[in-house]
Amino acid sequence: MSHQPAPAPAPAPNPTETAAADDLLRLDLQVCFALHAASRAFGSVYRRVLRDIELTYPQYLVMLVLWEHGEMPVKKLGEFLRLDSGTLSPLLKRLQAAGFVQRERSLHDERSVSIRLTAEGEALREAARAVPLQIIQASGLDAEDVVDLRARLQRLTAALDAAQAGASGASGASGVSGAES
Repeated sequence: MSHQPAPAPAPAPNPTETAAADDLLRLDLQVCFALHAASRAFGSVYRRVLRDIELTYPQYLVMLVLWEHGEMPVKKLGEFLRLDSGTLSPLLKRLQAAGFVQRERSLHDERSVSIRLTAEGEALREAARAVPLQIIQASGLDAEDVVDLRARLQRLTAALDAAQAGASGASGASGVSGAES
């Protein structure tokens, strides 16, 4: 019978490492919370700025896509805005009731609905031109900082999308549903 030495006891946690690990749980150090707080602050400023053109922030985003790309299927609009049809449909109904957009079913595919600007929606573009400058001014950032911040956020979004896709692929391979996202 061979005698194996008893395993060495686990070293006591280093107080410096424990403090550093606990710091990881501080709210003010969370990137996600900084983004959340900035998003809420942006929302408040956008509400004030958009009041004059009678749009909500989500409606403004829809209008930006349509001003830039023109008529498109609602599904494609949802892809641009990262919104599902359940969120987008009521938004588009309100924009249509306001006279800014027109929704039409495709003649070729009854399931597909296209969205396009009306003359009133096109005319609103002129009034909206001042919005980005007012937002930049409210941000306290100069133009170079805004460009840099947007680029960093786009890289962050791409990395998080890739991480989610990788996690979904891994969970899909193990039979776990990735539906909760």
